[in-house]
Amino acid sequence: MNNNNKREKTTINQNDSALIQCAELILPYLHPVDLASTSSTCKTLNKISNSITLRRSSDASRSLEKFPIPFINSIDNQSYSYFIYTGNQILSAAVQPRQPWDYDPDTRPDLINPGHCYDPFLFRVEGAKGCECERGCDRSSRCPCLDNVEFGAWECGPGCQCGSDCGNRVSQSGILVKLKIVKDRRTGWGLYAGEFIPKGQFICEYAGELLVTKEAQSRQQIYDQLASSGQLSPALLVVKEHLPSRDVCMRINVDATRVGNVARFINHSCDGGNLDTIILRSSGSVLPRICFFSSRDVQNNEELKFSYGDIRLKKQGLPCFCGSSCCFGVLPSENT
Repeated sequence: MNNNNKREKTTINQNDSALIQCAELILPYLHPVDLASTSSTCKTLNKISNSITLRRSSDASRSLEKFPIPFINSIDNQSYSYFIYTGNQILSAAVQPRQPWDYDPDTRPDLINPGHCYDPFLFRVEGAKGCECERGCDRSSRCPCLDNVEFGAWECGPGCQCGSDCGNRVSQSGILVKLKIVKDRRTGWGLYAGEFIPKGQFICEYAGELLVTKEAQSRQQIYDQLASSGQLSPALLVVKEHLPSRDVCMRINVDATRVGNVARFINHSCDGGNLDTIILRSSGSVLPRICFFSSRDVQNNEELKFSYGDIRLKKQGLPCFCGSSCCFGVLPSENT
């Protein structure tokens, strides 16, 4: 090989190396459609794109949870469902237009920090005082947070002296059970247990954009139109809670359609499913959080479901395929 050929080969190798480095930085930010288009341009980008698709399908949480949460699909060629991941409630203004998914953990370990997406307290009460327990909270410690039942379920929070390992902070460390996302021919993607889950176990928070009611209603109208034509699977959850006076109803709107966590894949069941929807409050935090706990023992490979609402007041809507013996045939909507 003469010197000219050697120089040409060296230049080609350098160009390929630069292309690979740039691609590994840029491609993880691309939407699946853009990623597919890029993969068709050359063999190098095709290889990188396929690798990214494989890693995306292997973990919906982007390495931000304790365990990977894989997508499993034997129905069609959709490898995964694309969305921006957050482990807690966020404001719409804080939504990032792009989020890297997925980077190679071997080459970019600096981007991996499991649990870093968790700050469960969106708004904190300045100077609020909670419990003063220093060794964890239980009945024997007479923790006041455990006796604060006026507003239902209550956890220790930012106003408390106890640490993150406190037994009364079970929902504040992310998802601690093994889960997977499986596609069904009729109901689409659904969240399944990846191991045996005992009754009363915290599953996950319903994470996403926290909306005012006017914005939630505006989005819901758009979502209903798109969903009826099969263009979108919306994930806007509305929970209404009557306060102790019974004169005031508190409404919580969390939209996980664009940004959220794996709770967005939990399907409806007319019989209530195997999950309890719990509104959790914490000492020193202004806003409650919507959390799911297992209502009974859940077997490995069993789908996790809850009731979206009472359908008996409305007989029209999208068809329900929950498969329960008491199925009403129609999915609940915001009006129910």
